[in-house]
Amino acid sequence: MEKIAYFDNLPQKFQSGNTEALTAFGRHIHWGYWQQPALADGSLTDFSKAAEALSIRMAETAKVKDGMSILDAGCGFGGTIANLNERFYQFNLVGVNIDEQQVKRAREIVKPLGENKIEFVCADACKLPFADKSFDVVFALECIFAFPSRLRFFQEARRVLKSGGKLVICDFLPVEFIGLFWRYSEKLLKPLVARTYGAFSINFCTVSEYEKLAQTTGFRLAGVDDITVNTLPTYPVVNELMLAEGDRETYWATKGLEIVSRLGLLKYMILDFSMEE
Repeated sequence: MEKIAYFDNLPQKFQSGNTEALTAFGRHIHWGYWQQPALADGSLTDFSKAAEALSIRMAETAKVKDGMSILDAGCGFGGTIANLNERFYQFNLVGVNIDEQQVKRAREIVKPLGENKIEFVCADACKLPFADKSFDVVFALECIFAFPSRLRFFQEARRVLKSGGKLVICDFLPVEFIGLFWRYSEKLLKPLVARTYGAFSINFCTVSEYEKLAQTTGFRLAGVDDITVNTLPTYPVVNELMLAEGDRETYWATKGLEIVSRLGLLKYMILDFSMEE
């Protein structure tokens, strides 16, 4: 029987009563953000709070305010939508995910508050089923590396954004000088990472490549927030969880990401793109 990747199997883990998986990833499926990494205590509860903090950091970068229309591409279980829903009013919030099980859970656990409107749509982020100029902000939080094409996603984001809108993404970026080596490494790592995190391409992108992509699609890279150090406490938590699960493939895949991140070869960044008029 083919092994189901840990993160693809999360809905089944929740249904089976796996409290550790639920605490760690029941709302968010992304890394955590610690303002003071030295104070991270290694607990799953602390990690879940840090995951919330990363969603807040993204909203701060986008300068989110009441009354906006926001699209969260690759929305997972709807955690970022839920966070915005709890802190702002009169929002139009839309989450898009290609995984039907994740969309189903998002619909079940996230309900509108404060005169907000919420919709979760099962769709490809590179083929968004929305009208032109529909949103003030588009988010892609730790998911763009799984999309079929960064170019097509940027084109679609540009199309659905209103004038003056923002695209804010969170991604792993290799440093410039190891770009060619990284391309070779991706080919070797792809089978392991796919078995661990799901069947997708790990086509990482450097800052300079993002700048070129922005220029090609009518955006300007307005801000780069390197939060690598603030996310490092994620790794011991996830690694310990994987060992407890007996999932050594996920452990080694995550351990590899941790090593290159601590060496400064892989950065974790929030990128802020503004529309060129």
